[in-house]
Amino acid sequence: MSDFFLQALTEVGSPAVMGLIILGVLFGIVGGSIPGFTVTMAILVVFPFTFAMDPISGVSLMVGVFVGGYSGGIVSGVMLGIPGTPSSITTVYDGYPMAQRGEPGRALGIGVMASFLGTLISVAVLVFFGPLIASFSMNFRPWEITALIVFALTLVAGLSNGALLKGLLAAAIGLLITTVGYDRNSNLRFDFDLPALSSGFEMLPVMIGVFAFSQLLGNIEKMRDEGTNGKSVDTNVTIPYRLIMKDMAGQKLNTLRSSLIGSLIGALPGTGGTVANFVSYDQAKKFSRHPEEFGKGTPSGIVASEASNSAVAGGAFVPTLALGIPGDLPMAIMMGVLILHGITPGPMMFEQNPVLVGAIYASLLIGAIAMVLCNLLLVRWFAKISLIPQQILVPVVLMLCAIGAYALNNNVFDIWVLFIFGVIGYLLWKAGVPLTPLILGVVLGNNLERQLFRALELDPNWLTFLTRPLSALFLALAVASVVFSLYQDRKVKRLQQATPSP
Repeated sequence: MSDFFLQALTEVGSPAVMGLIILGVLFGIVGGSIPGFTVTMAILVVFPFTFAMDPISGVSLMVGVFVGGYSGGIVSGVMLGIPGTPSSITTVYDGYPMAQRGEPGRALGIGVMASFLGTLISVAVLVFFGPLIASFSMNFRPWEITALIVFALTLVAGLSNGALLKGLLAAAIGLLITTVGYDRNSNLRFDFDLPALSSGFEMLPVMIGVFAFSQLLGNIEKMRDEGTNGKSVDTNVTIPYRLIMKDMAGQKLNTLRSSLIGSLIGALPGTGGTVANFVSYDQAKKFSRHPEEFGKGTPSGIVASEASNSAVAGGAFVPTLALGIPGDLPMAIMMGVLILHGITPGPMMFEQNPVLVGAIYASLLIGAIAMVLCNLLLVRWFAKISLIPQQILVPVVLMLCAIGAYALNNNVFDIWVLFIFGVIGYLLWKAGVPLTPLILGVVLGNNLERQLFRALELDPNWLTFLTRPLSALFLALAVASVVFSLYQDRKVKRLQQATPSP
């Protein structure tokens, strides 16, 4: 393991790749600093630029954006009281009150250091547990992989904010999208006599359209409804380094616990930084000697929030690399980068592409260091970036999305795909249908179909899925996930009915 890691470190340590990581970190921080832009949108904007790169350079750039994006939400959360990304919601609870009482530099510094430590701990989790899971999953045959993908889709759908049926519907729509075009036996499906559909939909325009384009439309609607009520923000921030070091010295246990929570939750398909954020904050409050201080500007709340959402990075790579199951939406896009470069994530990746795996480890470490330096040195300018009005931001991002979709195949049809799926994504969002299951359905659909048909070619008997222990376990977990989600939904509805309306 050490040999390929050293080789990967040599390649990632080259000036060109180092520059790409730093550039990615800077763009990620900028994207995370802008309210409503989110880490996912930053990754989607950068995605097309990786096409002309070699796999290590492309993945390193994306890892830089990933690390920077999760830390960038600190800036707008502390300065404006608006989380730059959904995974920074609980940062606002204590970061904004601390800034309001005249300590924005302290809040930002604590958040940056917690993000750095959370990333380091998550890398350790990835290094130790990634190969273990990969070696275990070497026993997986088509039946087990099919059942695992089904379980991942039901788990994501079950975590769709109480909308289980809508989540399952979204996952089904995502799978349906992947059936357009030729199948394994060269039979043409759902082309509607349009030659452009014979090769199916490209993953990138669909993902950008469903998520980024629809979210920008949602931002325009919010801007119209809320009007322009800008906040007066003092962006002259100074970082009190000694005080921050003293604060962090008293947060060792909180940092470790929050980072491990983030790594664990990041490794679960479909959870991500937002879930880790709330769970970690809740645990920090329960274990605190002064829980009454939470929400009033305590360093413990900022540490719990930022250490956990940054630790998601390493944890989310575990199922993505070892099993080929993306842990969250950014990981689904990262998996798309690997697939477009001809690399299939899964158990064999650790044997067939060990240098690339090592490059991901090294990129996370270098990205974490670059993130700290960029945030602490340039925080004053990042604070100004968080004030960019939506009227300027939306058209610029739309233009970049269209250019990215066109650059994939130099095909105008892909721009139309982006636009059409953007409208579809917006309508689904308006109907309360979660978009994450749909995106994961698109990413996993081809693999699900391939593994399912391979299993049936080896053994046409469907009962084989139930007689093999691991596949039966995953299918049982899928059913349990749906049942548990239904139980939770009913429990919430009963509580709402029992609570008298004001």
